[in-house]
Amino acid sequence: MTADATSVRRAALVYNPVKVDADRLHEQVVHLSRRAGWADPLFFETAIDDLGQGCVARALAAGADAVLVAGGDGTVRAVSEALTGTGVPLTIVPSGTGNLLARNLALPLDDPERVIAATFGTHHRGIDIGIARIARPDGGSEEAAFVVMAGMGLDAAMIANTRPTLKKAVGWVAYVDGAARSLPKAKPFRLVYQVEHGRMHTTKGYSILFANCGTLPAGIALIPDASIADGTMDVVLIQPRGWWGWLAVWRKVWWDNSVLRRFRAGRLVLERRRDQSVRYLQGEMAEAGAAPAQAVQLDGDEFGEAVRMRCHVVPGGLLVALPPGHAVPGTTSTPLPVS
Repeated sequence: MTADATSVRRAALVYNPVKVDADRLHEQVVHLSRRAGWADPLFFETAIDDLGQGCVARALAAGADAVLVAGGDGTVRAVSEALTGTGVPLTIVPSGTGNLLARNLALPLDDPERVIAATFGTHHRGIDIGIARIARPDGGSEEAAFVVMAGMGLDAAMIANTRPTLKKAVGWVAYVDGAARSLPKAKPFRLVYQVEHGRMHTTKGYSILFANCGTLPAGIALIPDASIADGTMDVVLIQPRGWWGWLAVWRKVWWDNSVLRRFRAGRLVLERRRDQSVRYLQGEMAEAGAAPAQAVQLDGDEFGEAVRMRCHVVPGGLLVALPPGHAVPGTTSTPLPVS
């Protein structure tokens, strides 16, 4: 093999065959690889016993210069976890139902070819990635990454109660069904939390969220000021009092954050409003303990139960490929070309 042949770059696609049109996706990636002068790509299917981490390990061992991921939010989370700190750029091809990371990066959800083509360009940006250490009721522990948010409490129970068949049929709207199943039985739990190295606080609430970014499907801004590239984690406490409190939560997340904040007059109204049903905190690290043990979710996937979660962000830990000139919301500049 000649020196020129060995220097040809190659991408690897990791995909969930249940979530994508594999044949169409293969065709697009091969076509765009050849057009860019790269070698034909490597392909790796996820499986029940390999959500993506093993696929990435094999891709890197084979010398992949870039990785694409196509699948649901769980697949994106697993592949991002495996690529953290490697410096190998990741392309997120919008797929599945949530597309949470793609939405927070403002990627074009209806133009996969443009996103795939970014793999072979030079516009990359480092984004933050969250790491959660989960303490189990039996004394065991587990560490896993999240790219959007981790949660303990009612938000995780809603995900657990969402029917897979309904989610497959109607997408993210199925979580409304999960909420309807969870809310009637929901009870506040005792929560002890600490942000950074500040003092411990104790309260009662229904959920605590550790967020790397803040946009949900349907344009809902759960955390309107969150940035995926500021080296800071946003912590959200959901603690309504009674049914009127739940209406305040809905008003805060949907009307206040997603509508009123767009207008100057609306922002003036919000400055005068005092509402503790949803509380926002910030820091590079946060920890929370719950009694009794609570359900846990990472990027919309169930992760069992926990009595404690400790989360922190790795600033710029994941390198993502973006279309030329694409600006990431919440950042001050467009990505810089890199060689």
